[in-house]
Amino acid sequence: MRTDYLFTSESVSEGHPDKVADQISDGIVDLFLSKDPEARIACETLTTTQLVVLAGEIRCKGVYENDEWAPGAKEEIEATVRNTVKRIGYEQAGFHWETFRFENNLHGQSAHIAQGVDAADNKDEGAGDQGIMFGYATDETPDLMPATLYYSHKILERMAADRHSGAAPFLEPDAKSQVTLRYEGSLPVAATAVVVSTQHAPGYDEGEKEAELHAYVKRVVAEVIPPVLLRETKYYINPTGSFEIGGPDGDAGLTGRKIIVDTYGGAAPHGGGAFSGKDPTKVDRSAAYITRYLAKNVVAAGLATRCTIQIAYAIGVSEPLSLYVDTHDTGTVGDDKIEQAILAITRLGGLTPRAIRTHLGLNKPIYQPTAAYGHFGRKADGDFFPWERLDLVDDLKAAFA
Repeated sequence: MRTDYLFTSESVSEGHPDKVADQISDGIVDLFLSKDPEARIACETLTTTQLVVLAGEIRCKGVYENDEWAPGAKEEIEATVRNTVKRIGYEQAGFHWETFRFENNLHGQSAHIAQGVDAADNKDEGAGDQGIMFGYATDETPDLMPATLYYSHKILERMAADRHSGAAPFLEPDAKSQVTLRYEGSLPVAATAVVVSTQHAPGYDEGEKEAELHAYVKRVVAEVIPPVLLRETKYYINPTGSFEIGGPDGDAGLTGRKIIVDTYGGAAPHGGGAFSGKDPTKVDRSAAYITRYLAKNVVAAGLATRCTIQIAYAIGVSEPLSLYVDTHDTGTVGDDKIEQAILAITRLGGLTPRAIRTHLGLNKPIYQPTAAYGHFGRKADGDFFPWERLDLVDDLKAAFA
């Protein structure tokens, strides 16, 4: 296994056009789940200059039944969309929360999909789609996330907080970051490059104002990345020169186009399915959450310093087709033994879609906060981010006591 190398991950801000789309889609998921915990949602969003379009399939008691919208439902959906864009901070001529055109093209879920997913008679609820999902954890950071992605997220989170508070009034919502680390012995020892491109107010692309923006970004980086890693860092701040036109006005956004940003920054495999806009019967989402949960608990239990877990499903079938654990030669016990230990934990219910949702409490309006700055490495807080809990550690340790 290679231990000395350079590795890079990127992040994008809440104002990136694709992330605007993700947050809108998950706002719709939360709206419907708040009305009906058994709602079915597959909501895609397109954002572009002064336009937001919704499309997809839904089923929701009290909102959309028998191919009809409940009174006031369409207005509540539009209000959710506009409030999401307002919270992000878009009040620009090319994209303004109050004045963009809005299209709602959501419609009823296919009866053929529903009959495969719903429980009936002696049939348990099936997976909402076929597919493979991966979870990952590493001891590189306190949150058990890859350090390159961890720092990329933290830089943009800090900049967004300063923008919202008024501490950095020259910042606009759209931004991207990228961190390259040099690893020696599989541990990060230096940040060789940091890239930050941020949308800015007029005039911050030359002279003293440009110098102010650059100094601000370097200060944020120094507060996020440990100083010991910054001794040889090259900075690339707004390398194109100007970034006044951004967000959906500068580039169209679509739900589900930032799946590597959403997960592990390229440090682990990805099954290809996006998360945002999907209710938790869609195993693209719920199974990716449970595999992160399992991998994180394996590392926290001291069974490995790195862990990748894959799970696979067939549409309409409740039992997973396979479970695969890879500890990358860092395990203290055999990978096959960890697989057996996971499947033997009765409260996981055999990792069926229903058992995953029940164990993690996923049938709740908890998803919009996931749609920017990563679905993983976040703090479990009440109903939010339950897949980040470490409540399987004792079970896993007991299996090998």
